[in-house]
Amino acid sequence: MLLCRVLKVARSTYYNHISHKESNLEIENQKLKTKILTIYHNSKCRYGCVKITHILRQNGYPKISVNRVLRLMRQLGIKSITIKKFKNYSQKQQDIKLDNLVNQNFSASKPNHIWLTDITYIHTIKNGWTYLACVLDICTRKIVGYHYNRKMDKMLVITALKNAYKNQGHPQNVIIHSDRGSQYTSADYIKTVKHLNMKLSYSKKGCPFDNAPMEAFHACLKKEEVYICHYQTFEHARLALFEYIEGFYNRNRIHSAINFYTPIAFEKTCFAS
Repeated sequence: MLLCRVLKVARSTYYNHISHKESNLEIENQKLKTKILTIYHNSKCRYGCVKITHILRQNGYPKISVNRVLRLMRQLGIKSITIKKFKNYSQKQQDIKLDNLVNQNFSASKPNHIWLTDITYIHTIKNGWTYLACVLDICTRKIVGYHYNRKMDKMLVITALKNAYKNQGHPQNVIIHSDRGSQYTSADYIKTVKHLNMKLSYSKKGCPFDNAPMEAFHACLKKEEVYICHYQTFEHARLALFEYIEGFYNRNRIHSAINFYTPIAFEKTCFAS
């Protein structure tokens, strides 16, 4: 045959190919591939071979192996799109002394004695997740500083702390308390705290109660502002957060923990006395 000579294929190979009948194993594998693709797409491409095997075993293939499913998935050219969580190994926390100077004693006799700080997530429709770092004075419950950004890195918390330091007139010997997140245990953050003549304090590992007033503020922010709004963009959210923190929370929202004063009004009474 002319075609076989041109393609340099033996005629026996050609005839074997066109007369080949699929084996039972090949037929079963084709059916399995169809089921695997259905399960894969139903999971929005998140399932890997282990989970797909588990579902197949529950649906008529009790003895199918993970290796077989993996082999068929490779033939189909599919794999799980799930991305593992990034782990930051650059900071060796065991070399840092993480003292807890607050120990859930959320009271202070004067402003600028104990500050709490933390990060919360804000979602926007266009820009996705964005991040807000706040600093709260435990005496007045005032948000003395904050910073809002698209990145949750060490500069987010450093800028929030510097803003608080500037807004409050450069106070000295403030205890700054946070959780043990990588941003708050970074070398640059610790260096900044020492440069501002502040004292580091950290919550116990996995204990949100050690930072309860800060958590409570973020809960109020979410319930009273974030959850009832749909921010289109980062800029839209930035303006809304400024209005809530500076226009409402600090100046107009009364707080039971400070005798139903507003934070700024209570701060004024403290300085006056």
